[in-house]
Order: sequence, then structure tokens, then C-alpha cells
Amino acid sequence: MALQVHADIRSLSPYVPGKPIDELQRELGLTRVIKLASNENPLGPSPKALAALSGAQAMLHRYPDGGAYQLRQALADRWKVTSEQIILGNGSDELLGLLARTFLTPGDEAIMADHTFVIYKMEVTAVHGKPVVVPLVNWTHDLESMARAITPRTRLLFLCNPNNPTGTIVSAEAVNRLMANVPEDVLVVFDEAYFEYVRHPQFPDAMAYVMQGRNAIVLRTFSKIYGLAGLRIGYGVSTPEIIDFLNRVRPPFNANSLAQKAALAALGDDAHVAKSRAVNEAGMAQVGEGLRALGITPIPSEANFLYFDAKQDGRRVFDALLREGIIVRHIEGTMIRVTIGQPDENTAFLQAFKNIVNGAR
Repeated sequence: MALQVHADIRSLSPYVPGKPIDELQRELGLTRVIKLASNENPLGPSPKALAALSGAQAMLHRYPDGGAYQLRQALADRWKVTSEQIILGNGSDELLGLLARTFLTPGDEAIMADHTFVIYKMEVTAVHGKPVVVPLVNWTHDLESMARAITPRTRLLFLCNPNNPTGTIVSAEAVNRLMANVPEDVLVVFDEAYFEYVRHPQFPDAMAYVMQGRNAIVLRTFSKIYGLAGLRIGYGVSTPEIIDFLNRVRPPFNANSLAQKAALAALGDDAHVAKSRAVNEAGMAQVGEGLRALGITPIPSEANFLYFDAKQDGRRVFDALLREGIIVRHIEGTMIRVTIGQPDENTAFLQAFKNIVNGAR
């Protein structure tokens, strides 16, 4: 007897993560592999986070603090809110799923860009909501068109800022205009996974909308600049009412004990964050200049990656780089996303890509 699966679920494709280093080493017998595919911090975790994990294994037979009191209080202090306005997730990805489950019923709409983080569409579809996809303009969210797309069935609006995979941002002025046109019953989701990398002076203060009591939630993560991707921990900041509803569907103990300890320590290591930002800024210039020397103009990015048109089959470029021990991300068509690594990693990528470009010529 055939399994009965809802058509919405059948329509989904599993998320495909960046290729693991170990897998590529096994496949091709490589001794060195450089992973520039998943926007991870090439410096690794904060030394303070690693120190905080020392000895923590002895308590792994105990469930974690389900309320994550210390970490939530530290985050509340950082953002000048109450701890009741903080929710933790198994990565900020989990919070996207909680938002869909909490605020969407079958047929409800969620607005998002057509070239953004794929998990939005997956989570909305999984609860039988309707993704309303709005094209980017110049690789950037078109907030005016997103506002016009709102209907009486709209419940969520996702804004990835900086956007993944393009790295572009929308300005404070543009977001102010959007928020002036968003009805009170629509929850705006500011996904700011790359917030700590942003340098642009016109980046919006999304937390201000939370402070005003607007129906908004700001999502952040410890997976990127804090270097804790393997521990899976992120957080959301919103009004007490919204957090209360999300907590009603949040799985118990979803933030594990090691993640809580490491995140708390990492949050207090401003020196590591500053060093990571400086390495990224220098690497962004290095890779950008290298690509432009090859006739490739990357899209201006405020994150820790560059998105560019390789001007040839992107899958071919991806496969050729794999054979050189370099993992990047092929998004679609001719488009490639490369994470900024350490200087020698960036150099290796540029040399390998140069060989591919010259071979194609």
C-alpha cells in the first residue's frame, strides 16, 4: 500500500548542505580540503567558548536547563530587553519552523524573496501555507513589491538581511517605508544571521521595531561569526507575547547544555568577534580583487561570502574546484557563492578558479 503523503510535502526537496570535508577526502583521496561553502568562521570558535566546554562532558547525562536562564539573561542584557523577549533555537533555522507552525494555518500566506534562504519556503510549505515569492531587484529585496504583495491572508513576511546567498542589504530608509505599510496582523521576520559582519552605515536597526512593540522578530545565530555552527544554537528577540506563543510549540530542551555554555562564553568574547570581522574584511577585499582581475565582478556583500556569476556552467566550476580540494557552493546556473576564508585559503581558491577560467578560455 502506497504511503499517504500530503502533496505539499511531496513537492519539497531535502535541504542539501555544503559537502563535508571528510566526504571529499574519502572520495578523491585528498589530504587537504578547504571548505568555503557554508559561511563558517575560518578562525573557529572563541577560545573562551572552548574553555567553557572543558569538563562540561561530565554532566551530559543531565538534561540541559530548559529555560536557558543564564544565556537568555545575557542576551537580554546585551540587547536591553527582558529575558521574556528571548527564545533560543537549535540554530536559528529551528525558529523559522516554530514561526511557521505558530502563525500559519493551511492556506495562509508568507511573503519572501525569490532568491533567499531556502528554508523559508520549506517551512511554510511544510505547514501547508502558501509561499508568496517576490523577485529581487539588482540582487536585493524589493520591499515595495513585497509590501504590495500583502493580502488579508498574509501572516508572515521574511526579510533576510544581509541576504543569503547574495550578501546584499536593504537600507534603514527602505525598511522604515516597508514597516509603515505592513498591517499590524503581519509578523515581520528579520533574519540577521550575518549581522555582526555588516559594515554599511545604512543598515537598519531591526531591534528598534521590537522595542516599539511592533509585530517583529529579530533572528540571530552563534553559527557564523561566533564559530559555533557545530553546536547549533541561535536566538530570537521579539515581544513577550510573540515569544510566549513560540514557546508553546518549542520542543523542551531544544538548546543543548554544551551549546548554552559555549554561546554564553562566546557572547562575552568581543575580541574574537573583532578579530573575525577584521579577517573577513581583509579576505573580502582579497577575494574581490582576485575575482575582478579575472573579469568577474562579485555582487557587493555585507556578509562573509561573495556571490558571483562564473560566466560558465556553475556545476562544472563546482566540480572542478572539488578536484582541487576546494568546496564552494553552486547555487544555480552560472552562480557561485564562496565563503571568505583565511588568507592562504583565499589564495588557493583564487588560483584554482583562475586555472578553471583560463582553461575555459
